[in-house]
Amino acid sequence: MLFVRNVAKLKKIIKQKKNQNVTIGFVPTMGYLHEGHLSLIRIARKKCQFLAVSIFVNPIQFGPKEDFKKYPRNLKKDLRMLKDEGVDLVFYPSVKDMYPADYKTSVYVKELSKILCGASRPHHFQGVTTIVLKLLNVVQPDIMAFGKKDFQQAIIIKKMVEDLHLDVKITMGKIIREKDGLALSSRNIYLSKTQRKNAVVLHESLKWAKQAFKKGLRNPKETIKRMKMTIKEKNGRIDYVEAVDPCTLQPVKKLQKGTLIALAAFFGKTRLIDNTIL
Repeated sequence: MLFVRNVAKLKKIIKQKKNQNVTIGFVPTMGYLHEGHLSLIRIARKKCQFLAVSIFVNPIQFGPKEDFKKYPRNLKKDLRMLKDEGVDLVFYPSVKDMYPADYKTSVYVKELSKILCGASRPHHFQGVTTIVLKLLNVVQPDIMAFGKKDFQQAIIIKKMVEDLHLDVKITMGKIIREKDGLALSSRNIYLSKTQRKNAVVLHESLKWAKQAFKKGLRNPKETIKRMKMTIKEKNGRIDYVEAVDPCTLQPVKKLQKGTLIALAAFFGKTRLIDNTIL
């Protein structure tokens, strides 16, 4: 497994692979890997001949009061896991390498980046799309994998790829959960025992929404109201609960098959997201 820190060196390796007509797969991560990341790596591994994974905690997608400095990191463990999964190359750049002192360019997908998570994290998705585009330009993958837990992120990146005529196929992997239903996240480590127990309510409320839909509930306002009450009962501080079109991310007036129910809530200082498709 190759370990590359330098952009120029990575470009040289990728150019060689391209000249050999090798299919390149790519999974961008911020490290502190868990089974959710590994599931995406396995999806990409099956679809390519050369698999690259990046580990980069991207500073520009964090707000001034968010957890960039304390975001969990464990490079040794990550590398061991990636080697076990048969990853061919790990790209581990420095912040200075990705954002030199005179760096001035950013990429922003309008409308889609302002809603849901973007409403309370106004600069987040601009940071995400900027780093993803930079990584795409360096790695030049044929296939890139994202998880459905970050559904809005995947939709925004798909739109960026479409609008900028980027030659990469985006594939999405399912949400990977703990046995009790909590969606896997690197931030779960922040939760106290009580918060961890209470956080399961996010998945439980989404399950309830699906069951209620199957029984005939079609009113999104009623669904959202009930979900918010359930989350608050477990001391969750709600950022948002929304029923939206999965392509446009705009609110729907009536629930139907394929509607995305998405939510974000705080347990203590830890913000968690989750979603389901009806």
